[in-house]
Amino acid sequence: MIACRYAVEGAGYAPVGNREILVAEGRIAVLRDGAGGRLLALPAPANAHDHARAVRTSAFGAMGRPLEAWLHMQALMPSVDPYLAAAASFGRSALGGAGSVMVHYTRAMGFSPLPEEAASVARAAADVGVRIGFAVAMRDRNALSYGRDEAVLAALPEPARAAIAAKFIRPAVPVAEQIALVAAVAAAAEGPLVNVQYGPVGVQWCSEPLLEAVAEASAASGRRVHMHLLETRYQREWADREYPGGIVKRLGELGLLSPRLTLAHCTWARPEELEAIAASGAVISVNTGSNFSLRSGIAPMAEMVRRGCRVAIGLDGATLDEDDDWLSELRLAHVLHRGWGFERAVGDAALLRAAFANGRFSVTGAEGGVIEPGAEADLLLLDWERLDEDLLGTDLPPVTLLLARARARHIHALIVAGRSVVREGVVLGIDHSAVTEELRGQLRAGLRGQDALREALGHLECVLSREYGGPAWCC
Repeated sequence: MIACRYAVEGAGYAPVGNREILVAEGRIAVLRDGAGGRLLALPAPANAHDHARAVRTSAFGAMGRPLEAWLHMQALMPSVDPYLAAAASFGRSALGGAGSVMVHYTRAMGFSPLPEEAASVARAAADVGVRIGFAVAMRDRNALSYGRDEAVLAALPEPARAAIAAKFIRPAVPVAEQIALVAAVAAAAEGPLVNVQYGPVGVQWCSEPLLEAVAEASAASGRRVHMHLLETRYQREWADREYPGGIVKRLGELGLLSPRLTLAHCTWARPEELEAIAASGAVISVNTGSNFSLRSGIAPMAEMVRRGCRVAIGLDGATLDEDDDWLSELRLAHVLHRGWGFERAVGDAALLRAAFANGRFSVTGAEGGVIEPGAEADLLLLDWERLDEDLLGTDLPPVTLLLARARARHIHALIVAGRSVVREGVVLGIDHSAVTEELRGQLRAGLRGQDALREALGHLECVLSREYGGPAWCC
């Protein structure tokens, strides 16, 4: 039994005072009036786009760069035990309030075949106690830029050219093998808390035969698809050159636009493209902090809502403070997208629906994200007395206060499927501090001897800056 000062209930996310929530067998069995308590109960939030990275990317000097340069800096992160990496990441997510996490698995550690590695990631999720979507990364072109890899390599001096080619240039895996790999990963890792998905990395990195095969496999299996789209202005420019008839229209022609699809970012999507996405029922995951950190722009979330898109909220492993604080990301999205002056571009109910219901659907493929009898008991409990720390007795509206000041430090507990996952800043299923410390040791050892690669990446950044029309500011 959970005694609440307030519970934010139902699909309209209306706060109801002095409630009791009875949890039994992983579900909300009873909601009723009670004597009250000190907790604000919310549906457990979903992080609708992430990558479950082992460590924050500023730790090895990657942050602050445009996405097109930042992506290659990930090569400096050494491979480590995949269970430790995932457990550390999921622990941070849970401490930040997320009960469901989308894992677009774009960086495999490679010590074992991917199905075995995915099983380790799934075991980490189960030990921590969070739900995950696991999207198998798929790509077959453009390893270095959105143009010909040969041209980028030719512009590099030696020995940087050889180092970059050795690190990034690989033969493309045949389309049929990539499709079959998803089925193999699902057989090894899927379960009650794990939803395996197709993960084409993005249109600029995937050939049309690959995208078409993904669309066909998704339609046949019912399996979801998770893909980046129009994250940066350079991707927008590439899409306009390569698809003059419209990139979103082409995705529809290939069969990808459907309620099974999640598109991460859409930062540079146009109104008519948003209308097509809305009509298809696809989800858009907006990643506000990440877009700031990677200099990508501001997603038109208000326009997405206005056009009827099903919007969710993702952290993308790059919140402003790199702390996986889901509540801080919610507040950032609120203040940036709500509208200016007396305008109400994105109302509170629409924001909370994005945070809870739409994100959960994107990650798990199942409806939910509400507090009501019969719903799965995925709950985030905030300490209302700490949140309303001024104690003026003015009975402030709980959602107003939530969006004004809530942070991870206000979390009393996170519950997923009826199981307590976090309580008072402690991950209950694993020793998160010990996992993190062991992971740090592996990372420190793996980072040694990277000077040549780091220098080569500096040359690559110069070439890419010129290719995308900017100054070679990194030279």
